[in-house]
Amino acid sequence: MTNVVIILNPAAGSPETIRDWQERVESITRGCPIRVTSHPGEAEALARRAVEEGFSRIVAAGGDGTVNHVANGLAGSNAALGLLPLGTVNVFAMELGLPLHNLELCWDIINGANMRLVDLPSANGKYFVQLAGVGLDAQVVKETSLALKRSFGPLSYLISAAQIAARQPPRLFIDSDNASVSEGSFVLIGNGRLYGGPFPFFKHAVLDDGLFDVVVFKRLGYLEIIKYLQDVVFSSKIRVPEIEYFQTRRLRITSEQDVPLELDGELAGNCPVDFQIQKKLLPVLVPLPPS
Repeated sequence: MTNVVIILNPAAGSPETIRDWQERVESITRGCPIRVTSHPGEAEALARRAVEEGFSRIVAAGGDGTVNHVANGLAGSNAALGLLPLGTVNVFAMELGLPLHNLELCWDIINGANMRLVDLPSANGKYFVQLAGVGLDAQVVKETSLALKRSFGPLSYLISAAQIAARQPPRLFIDSDNASVSEGSFVLIGNGRLYGGPFPFFKHAVLDDGLFDVVVFKRLGYLEIIKYLQDVVFSSKIRVPEIEYFQTRRLRITSEQDVPLELDGELAGNCPVDFQIQKKLLPVLVPLPPS
């Protein structure tokens, strides 16, 4: 189909991985134009150019970071986002119910007729599709080097988290119309339900309800936060008083310290952060609902 273009982003891969990914994508997409990124952040520019060239379906081939960049490139246009999940985790693809281990089926979905309009949230004007974090997880992303990622894969984040755990967490100040808490040491903001894999962390989140789902860890040390993260993931309700969950359309987080922000697993600056959400702005190619 000439209205489809693929943006392939083999970000953390070795030259062998890049070749392998490219061959896999070429074998499935049979002659469809493929644009391979050569440096971080290029996927956004390639997506923007594809919109200008009139492509109506722009496919992110890579992980959640690639999806984030491509979504930023096509935001506000009429082009639809397609996904070929090639990353290590692919949380957004999981959220949409894509068949992660079957790229052929994903390609069928990209060429299919089923589209869903999902919300497009932003932080300081930069869009994200699934998740944002202020504090601990952003610090982990910041301190996990490419070399560590290449050596240990997903485990590299746990290694970084263990090194950070002994530190004093920051003080974050929360300003929102719906917040029942004004201060915390770590904040996670969800557009969808899943966080870090197949974990339904944001229990009430819906991708097209126009709301952020916010989880605030109150004044806790990092080791306690890591323990509570497990509690939130594996329990159906959040019962612990140290954690606050609310939904909102607007959120501002500030700090007197230098606290990093991550969007869809990519570092995206520091506090202060203004979060806004635009309802049903991003068209995404998704599987047909089960009959």
